[in-house]
Amino acid sequence: MAGLLLVLQWTDSRAQLHTQPLNLGRYDKQKIHFGFSLGINSANFRVNLADDLMNRDSIYRVDPDPVTGLNLGIISNLRIGDHFDLRFIPALSFCQRGLVYDFVYPAGGTATVVKQVESTYLEFPVMLKFKSRRVNNYRVYVLGGGRYSIDMVSQAKVKQKDKDIIKLSRNDYGYEIGIGFDFYLEYFKFSPEIKMFQGLPNLLVRENTPYSSPIDALNSKIFFLTFNFE
Repeated sequence: MAGLLLVLQWTDSRAQLHTQPLNLGRYDKQKIHFGFSLGINSANFRVNLADDLMNRDSIYRVDPDPVTGLNLGIISNLRIGDHFDLRFIPALSFCQRGLVYDFVYPAGGTATVVKQVESTYLEFPVMLKFKSRRVNNYRVYVLGGGRYSIDMVSQAKVKQKDKDIIKLSRNDYGYEIGIGFDFYLEYFKFSPEIKMFQGLPNLLVRENTPYSSPIDALNSKIFFLTFNFE
């Protein structure tokens, strides 16, 4: 919060030194407006290992391995005050996450295996956006809220004999926070934004397989770099 106040003070001081032509002068008075978003994500897991991992014959470590994906969404924005907006941004996110397994064999020798888990999420985030005072053609904002996601390619209920597959639950939910900047251009508003999503439920479908049994819980942790056009 202290950092945000410093940013607001800095923008006010800059406003006194520079005056620019005001773009989209009536934009902030609109009750509702729409747009779209494009971006990339870095999807990862928060891994909780099984208590008996060290007693197993070969696996001695499991580490998450983040992978970059893509996301796109449709923006619906409701103005609820001079400094607050309510935003609903249904989106489609293509995510891929890795798990790195390190093996040490009793007879000697080591091995590393990387398992990739793909997800295509249909996401439903609802966010509250707090905006600073507009200074010329830009402003800073923070936002936070909740997100519910459905994995369209989840194999949680698929019965397979392949022991190499790591199955994840179809449904995920959690909280999301972020920061961004609004730039008022001549014909539209452009907003680069950084967000972090932390999933709350355990996504792992527990099965007695070599790659799922060493893990007690998997939770989503995803970072987004998004470019909004409104």
